[in-house]
Amino acid sequence: MGDLYSGTDLFTELDRLQRQMSSLFGSLPSSLRSSRFETFPPVNIGATDDTIEIVAFAPGVEPSKLDISVDKGLLTIAGERVTQPAKLPEGTRQYAQERFSGLFRRVIELPQQADPDKVQARYVDGCLLISVGKREASKPRAITVQ
Repeated sequence: MGDLYSGTDLFTELDRLQRQMSSLFGSLPSSLRSSRFETFPPVNIGATDDTIEIVAFAPGVEPSKLDISVDKGLLTIAGERVTQPAKLPEGTRQYAQERFSGLFRRVIELPQQADPDKVQARYVDGCLLISVGKREASKPRAITVQ
């Protein structure tokens, strides 16, 4: 049994397996409980008693180039990020470029209590702040015992 893992690093194998699983399921729309690696813009999602709060990190995106829509329980954030090429000294060979530029589209599945008529968005310091109100029927309420 000890020879089963000889010559391999278990963590390397787990990392490889995670990348394979991510590539298999990566084309599905992300939901509140799952996200895909290498998506843009990355998001944080939370909730209050009255709203669902979404923060999309989109530095370098002009607010006028953002398109936000809600349809059939899906919130879509689309747009374009234009970046200027880095001014490197003459003869420099670039080995890696991690900054994304170009068109993007991110789809987030909203919970059933989300009200598509109560969506507000604003862009502050590279962050797109989206607030989605909840339907009245889904809000918590106190019940008096008689």
